[in-house]
Amino acid sequence: MAKRILFNCGWLVSMDEAIGDLHGAELLIEGDRIVAVGKALHATADEIIDARGMIAMPGLVNAHMHTWQAGLRGVGSEWVGNDYFVHMHGNMARRFNAEDNYLGNLVGALNQISNGVTALFDWCHNIRDLEMAERAVDGLQDSGVRALFGHGTAKPPAEDGRPPHTHVPHPRDRVAALRKGRLASDDGRVRLALAVLGPEQSTPDVALHDYRLAREFGLVSSSHVFRGRAQRLQPDGFAMLAKAGLLGPDHNVVHGNFLDDDELRMLVDLGVSISATAMLELRGAAPQPLTRRVRALGALPSIGIDVEPQVNGDMFNEIRAAYFDLSRSEILAANAPLAKTPVKAREALEWATIGGARAMLMEDRIGSLTPGKKADIVLLNAGDLNLFPVHDPVYSIVHHAHGGNVDTVVIDGAFAKRNRELLFPLDVLAARKRELVRSADRIIAESGVLVRAA
Repeated sequence: MAKRILFNCGWLVSMDEAIGDLHGAELLIEGDRIVAVGKALHATADEIIDARGMIAMPGLVNAHMHTWQAGLRGVGSEWVGNDYFVHMHGNMARRFNAEDNYLGNLVGALNQISNGVTALFDWCHNIRDLEMAERAVDGLQDSGVRALFGHGTAKPPAEDGRPPHTHVPHPRDRVAALRKGRLASDDGRVRLALAVLGPEQSTPDVALHDYRLAREFGLVSSSHVFRGRAQRLQPDGFAMLAKAGLLGPDHNVVHGNFLDDDELRMLVDLGVSISATAMLELRGAAPQPLTRRVRALGALPSIGIDVEPQVNGDMFNEIRAAYFDLSRSEILAANAPLAKTPVKAREALEWATIGGARAMLMEDRIGSLTPGKKADIVLLNAGDLNLFPVHDPVYSIVHHAHGGNVDTVVIDGAFAKRNRELLFPLDVLAARKRELVRSADRIIAESGVLVRAA
């Protein structure tokens, strides 16, 4: 018999319209599933959790993050323009080996869990061989996070006698090895996806190959869009892919700030998901995030952290950045102060829960505290001084919470954090942290990139 755990909650934010928000609610899980949500359930349980001083909520979903870069946190804090591509992909990424990928993914994913993230779209785009991919997956699996592992490819500068990365198809042998091996199942906590170049960074033949490869193996695909149409390798690449029938809900576009209105409308109409990374984009990388434009088309955006070398990894901060950016964009559009709030706090929380689940094609499993879904649950300590007193739990989550308020994290019905402490073995974590420092120091030294403030 699977273990039954009953949570007696102070406040419960379900993100399920049929359930709503409850005060003094109970949440019952059995094994890896939510069984019931409501008041006075009169349920029997093997364990009862006293969470009467807590806010229960669905685990946050980080819809886009390059987790492998965790050891380089802060090194690009003053990078602007093209600096990230020059210093990271043109230099630092080339110094990574398989163990560096493991350490970055492990420590990076543990930090996400500690900050209330239960599901992560890991965009691992420095991979040169199968061993690097395998160790990156090891890092995710060892952390305990729920993840979509986006297998990406390295992007080194073009060298004499070798085709540029824009002309190199996604490696079918690597994808086949993962899909037919350890990531064959779509029921595992870590699943496979493809982080493809997309039409911005590939030739037509490569784009067609990559999107067909994702379809062949039944995988979500995701692509970056940084530039306007005229600056892309394929100005009309998305139209070509649409004509070939290769765009749908199984594709995810990240950033897309420069997408023309007609392109964005086409993508949304086809069901393509859009992920914004507001903290990164607002610090000079691109025009305002797409959140406002996606909403105007009737779609639900998702949000993510992106790159920890330049922004912090707390998803509560990302929610606020996206929320306030949308408000600011409304002011700029009207050239006048706001007459009313353009977006409700609950909707901003949807971007980090339901929206992310949808982008990962996991909306039937995660994103809300709904009976039948996976038991991915976060408890915030409502007695913390920055949250107390709680008048509306959604306002508290969106406008006041941070990762330090996360008391408990449950993923797949298993405790990953409890009483503010990760349940990952502390001696192992200490050793891995020391190894991550050595890894990062070596990569920085080999790269010659100046990373300290003057």
